[in-house]
Amino acid sequence: MKHPKKRALALALTLAMSLTVPALAAEDTAETADPVEAALAAAETYGATTSIQYALWKDGEIVSTGGSGVYSKTENRALTDDILYGVGSVSKIYTTVAVLQLAEKHRLSLDAPVTRYLKDFKMADPRYKDITVRMLLNHSSGIMGTGLGGAMLFGEADTSATDGLLESLSTQRLVADPGAYSVYCNDGFTLAELVVEAVSGLDFMDYVDKYILDPIGLDDTFAPGGDFDVSRLAKTYRGDDTRALPADSLNAIGAGGIYATASDLAAFGGALTGTELLSQSSLDAMAYPEYSRGIWPEDTLDSLAYGLGWDNMEWYPFCQSDIQALVKGGDTLYYHAGLVVLPEHDMAAAVVSSGGVSTYNEMVANQLLIAALAKEGVSVDESIPALPAAEPAAMPADLLKNAGYYGSTSAQYQVSLTEDGKLTMHYLNYPTTIPDQTFTYHSDGTFRDATGTAYMSFVKEENGQVYLYQKTVSGLPGLGALPVSNYAAVKLPDNPLTPEVQAAWDDILTMGVLPMDEPYNSQTYAALADSAAGETPELVPGYMGSMRIVDAATALFEIQLPGVGGRDGLDYHVEDRDGVTWIIARGSAYMDASAVPELFTGSGTSYTTVQEDGYARWYTVSDGAAGKTMTVQLPKDAGFWIYDAAGQVTASSVLWNDTSVVLPEDGVLVFAGDPGARFHLSFT
Repeated sequence: MKHPKKRALALALTLAMSLTVPALAAEDTAETADPVEAALAAAETYGATTSIQYALWKDGEIVSTGGSGVYSKTENRALTDDILYGVGSVSKIYTTVAVLQLAEKHRLSLDAPVTRYLKDFKMADPRYKDITVRMLLNHSSGIMGTGLGGAMLFGEADTSATDGLLESLSTQRLVADPGAYSVYCNDGFTLAELVVEAVSGLDFMDYVDKYILDPIGLDDTFAPGGDFDVSRLAKTYRGDDTRALPADSLNAIGAGGIYATASDLAAFGGALTGTELLSQSSLDAMAYPEYSRGIWPEDTLDSLAYGLGWDNMEWYPFCQSDIQALVKGGDTLYYHAGLVVLPEHDMAAAVVSSGGVSTYNEMVANQLLIAALAKEGVSVDESIPALPAAEPAAMPADLLKNAGYYGSTSAQYQVSLTEDGKLTMHYLNYPTTIPDQTFTYHSDGTFRDATGTAYMSFVKEENGQVYLYQKTVSGLPGLGALPVSNYAAVKLPDNPLTPEVQAAWDDILTMGVLPMDEPYNSQTYAALADSAAGETPELVPGYMGSMRIVDAATALFEIQLPGVGGRDGLDYHVEDRDGVTWIIARGSAYMDASAVPELFTGSGTSYTTVQEDGYARWYTVSDGAAGKTMTVQLPKDAGFWIYDAAGQVTASSVLWNDTSVVLPEDGVLVFAGDPGARFHLSFT
């Protein structure tokens, strides 16, 4: 039997809304005299956008709009300002405003436990009782991260993921003491959404409409299922494919499910320069450096430095000119948004795109605002801050103890140190084309690269953990610069395994896995194609990625890492079900891909039925079936996906309304839907 192409286990299990920033592009864009046009061109090029639009709000009105790209790759339709985009995690600012409004009315307290408002909120960790509403908004709850299973769909508004969050959390533990440090956490904002509903007695979006959008006259902001024409959504695509995808529906509204025009988003940000929605004391509370309540690097010149809802309140480059800039970015799998607000200057800029990267959009917003300030005679220092002066020096011998393995959620490193002060970074789970980097010890205790523009150092924090601190500033032609000053990783304790446990995980770490309980129209099925190819990563001994292997059936996420590097951890639990290996991670189920049966095509007709457990039905294409045409009679609320030998989607009833397809050689199929859904198949 042919087996499905192996997919990287860590990638399949950590599929979630991604907010991480990719490596900055190195190529130059065409120079232009207009810095805003240059920024748009750069973001469009680096992010491979289909369309990108902006709006600038000043003193109560939208004063400028524009954009680039096309509404559709195949339709002759203008890219107009009434086109809607998913704003992703910028939705968290709407949630924060809702919570603070209720606090102003004394209907809740930021420092009261969440259990006061959500009576059914429980976790498999007694510390959950210490989680306050404030901790949901500043990312310090200690909850592992993102429970988006079933939330990211094509073309359907479905609140099941949000409705089921409390049940999902009831079996989870915390990764840290509540309040210990801030680390990006989507589930915290979904909990905050539930708090708003419980306290107000309204559905979340009904609250947003009544108390946020209506008072400031915004009518181009929606959530999945809202009263809008889906043709207004900017078209989205996969790679170079010219077939548009179905409507994006991110159903975790409070964490990332709001859709808006660039103008509506900018006007919402503009409302936060005054007191139309919140009192000044609440606005000040949003802009307080909440990250400082817990463990955090001393130098905060980074893309992240959390307030309440905001990603950063000390945003570069404005901070260099004593101008407060509040920023929030957001990414779905297909839409991206950036919002930057200058309260003292009554300005806000929003940039939204189909395709792209939120950070690039934020940097375009920077250029919009810098140009607007220049017209008022206000200059912004955009110089790239240099590293503090230091000279090569002899390395103290006691630093040698910091050699070893370091990890974050997404990356693991082997750090080597020599007595002559050389630090070598070996990237374990990056492509082998990325060479090791060498840094040299300097007089200020840092290890600097050959260019003198980046350094590493070791910091032992009050929790006893040793962190690998990094500092650099990356310049991006056309967009400006992005400072980095954060804890990149934490030292992983040695974790020797018995031969038996090692053998068990050797098998697990090399097997492919397939999702079993995602809805038929889940974006997970499309995203599997992105994880189908790639090199098998090197691993830290005793670890599954950054998860510590405990025994033959358990790996636990235990790293204590502030910022974004410690987000979205998972505990892995391995089960044997009738001789087949299954993995359960944050309530989602995955099955060993090698156990998938062949699709029977011999009699010319067949059927497959989703059983009462609701699990998807996966099949491989046998040699005898390859090349045959399969015609599918679809049941209600169900669909199928077909992948070729390279793991790429070649047909889908969900994406392209396919009903008749040619079966690819060494392909894989999945049928999913409600329990009892029966697919009638015929083959010619």
